[in-house]
Amino acid sequence: MWLKYGVNEEGILICIEDITRGKTSLKCPYCNGELTAKKGKVKEHHFAHHGETCRRVANREFPTLPLYDNFNIQLSSKDLAQLKLLWKEYGAKNYPISSYLVTPGLIKAGMLRKNVYLAPPEYEFTDLGKIPVGALELTRFNDVQSPLLLKKLLKLELAFEHAKHKNTPDLAYRFTDLKLYRAQLQRILSCTLYFLEIQTDKDILYKIGVTQRPVLKRVAEVKIDLLAHYSSVAVKVLGTWEHRGNIELYFKHCYRDFNYPIGSLTEYYNFNAEDITIVLCNLQQMQPKILSQDEIDILEENTSLIQVAV
Repeated sequence: MWLKYGVNEEGILICIEDITRGKTSLKCPYCNGELTAKKGKVKEHHFAHHGETCRRVANREFPTLPLYDNFNIQLSSKDLAQLKLLWKEYGAKNYPISSYLVTPGLIKAGMLRKNVYLAPPEYEFTDLGKIPVGALELTRFNDVQSPLLLKKLLKLELAFEHAKHKNTPDLAYRFTDLKLYRAQLQRILSCTLYFLEIQTDKDILYKIGVTQRPVLKRVAEVKIDLLAHYSSVAVKVLGTWEHRGNIELYFKHCYRDFNYPIGSLTEYYNFNAEDITIVLCNLQQMQPKILSQDEIDILEENTSLIQVAV
């Protein structure tokens, strides 16, 4: 986990993706320390303190969205390796898994479950267990993640209310936790997911991405980017999904083997005719997102809870 938000002079949270790299005028939301934007090619983009990192950030205690940028479900390296092996040898072939192959860590994490209809009972992958191996359909991924997002929001709200009621020493931390989480949730809800087909003079490519602006404006930018690498570029929008900014990183996780970087451009994919049919089916099965009242409030920046705290 990395710190992805800094606070500007007006007290507004600013995402790392919305500024340029280097020293900034932004401050740490926890300690008010000065921040530098780290936007290299190896580590995730994040903010770093100019001086000593504050305890809250150093200990990675700030809240992040469940199943957004980490799909290992906090498994140990040993359990993750075993899960991938079990998927390759059994799950992908829809074979039952013998109990002697199952580790306690995979059961505890909810990756596998007993199929009691088999004799003797054997194990199979759960929806949660399919996520680390990128095998869960996008629509089912939404079904798993959405309640977790709102459950964590409620947990942070209750923790803040409790700290406010008791006037505990960590009240300021709880307040900042809630603001950071709401900002992250607002960002993915305000994004439209798009999927493009791109015909160049050399081959056909595909692109996944999210934008908070009109999709056609983003398409024009994509075309300009690619004309630096190809002599001709024609872009077709194959689909858009409002409020689905949560899907982009999981899509990349699922289809990482098809990733086709073009210079510094990393969100492009090279699918054959059979693969793209499967990919499109996966995307098109997603129904329009129906926002809950909590999500509507966050999108409309209904900060009544925070205003009361201030």
